[in-house]
Amino acid sequence: MDRAQNTIALICLVFLKLTMVVSGKILEETYRKWVQYKEDCSKMIDNEPPPQVGLFCNKTFDRYACWPDSPAGFIVNISCPYYLPWYDKVSQGVVRRRCGSDGLWVRDDRGEVWRDMTQCEEEKEVASHELWVKQLMVSFRMLYTVGYSTSLSTLIMALIILLSFRKLHCTRNYIHANLFLSFILRAAAVIVKDTMLDRHWGREILKQDDVSEMLSHEAAIGCRVAQVIMQYCVLANHYWFFGEAVYLYSVLIASVFIDNNKYLSYICLGWGTPLLFVVPWTVVKIMKENKECWAVNENMNYWWIIRFPVLFASLINFLIFMKILKVIFSKLRASNQNRYPDYKLRLAKATLTLIPLFGIHEVIFIFATDEQTTGVLRYIKVFFTLFISSFQGFLVAVIYCYANKEVQTELKRKLRSWRTETEIVCCGQ
Repeated sequence: MDRAQNTIALICLVFLKLTMVVSGKILEETYRKWVQYKEDCSKMIDNEPPPQVGLFCNKTFDRYACWPDSPAGFIVNISCPYYLPWYDKVSQGVVRRRCGSDGLWVRDDRGEVWRDMTQCEEEKEVASHELWVKQLMVSFRMLYTVGYSTSLSTLIMALIILLSFRKLHCTRNYIHANLFLSFILRAAAVIVKDTMLDRHWGREILKQDDVSEMLSHEAAIGCRVAQVIMQYCVLANHYWFFGEAVYLYSVLIASVFIDNNKYLSYICLGWGTPLLFVVPWTVVKIMKENKECWAVNENMNYWWIIRFPVLFASLINFLIFMKILKVIFSKLRASNQNRYPDYKLRLAKATLTLIPLFGIHEVIFIFATDEQTTGVLRYIKVFFTLFISSFQGFLVAVIYCYANKEVQTELKRKLRSWRTETEIVCCGQ
């Protein structure tokens, strides 16, 4: 019973606290160090001979610290355990126990062995800051969950509309439909990935074996698969942005006729290109960083396998965006006195319309990488990235489907047709 209580005490002190303030990576490292600490203590208990004279309290490992044989009537001080994540801040501190005059470890009013570990606890200021960061990240997660859920529902309906009306079937709308589908898959993948992470790290811990099982490779397979699918969907989403930019450039500037055969090249670009990067990244993760749910990038060089194609597509999109705006501006300015007196307003409208279509928002933080952003700037970047990315699908669906005059015309025609058929049926009866 005492062993179980000590186990639960350790878990409450370290593992449950870690789930509030640190990542799975630190939880795993802490557990590994704790196992090593326990093994070192077991060797000490087995090899160190007991005192030859006098009463003493037996050496023991209480799941928190390792205690040597101690003379009766004394308080024993030992260094804070080195497995604590904040050990560098409490390395000079000690944890204490009292050995009673009867040669037994002194117990408190609850009947548990008394132990003073206040010097080994994390500083309150640091703990409160980490709790604030945790609450902030929870708020961010709620934000993008709402954003992706909203985008998911509106995009599904928009995709159904584009595919349902025959008159809307053309290369432009096919590319729009694939962009919508990439948004849908991206939103679903993010939601599934978060669910798998919760399932992996949110398991109830009742004994040491639960921690060992939670950190096993078998338990992490599900969230690793979800992580790979999410990376593929994110890349596919960016390369359908790229496809949209290339198509618009070919129509407005290159004046290239897009036939059905060339539509296949857009399929390869949008759905095939991500495989060229996700597959090598997966192989590298398995061989070099096969830990937990692959959510942490220890070696940022490996992360460039995913980051590079995103930055490349974003930069090319931005260049195409500027080129198209230049063409639109020159045409509107040339006709501003006749057909387009409000050319500045039309240019602004065209600009705001193209930004979500090309994913230009990615350029805002393109050079502010994860390694370079710290403190408040990092939180600002995370907020805007999550907000824009999660609600972008909703914005794209509204602009290119619900607010599209061609789509509205077809919907009105279908509604009139439905009303006419209903009236005929009613009159016939």
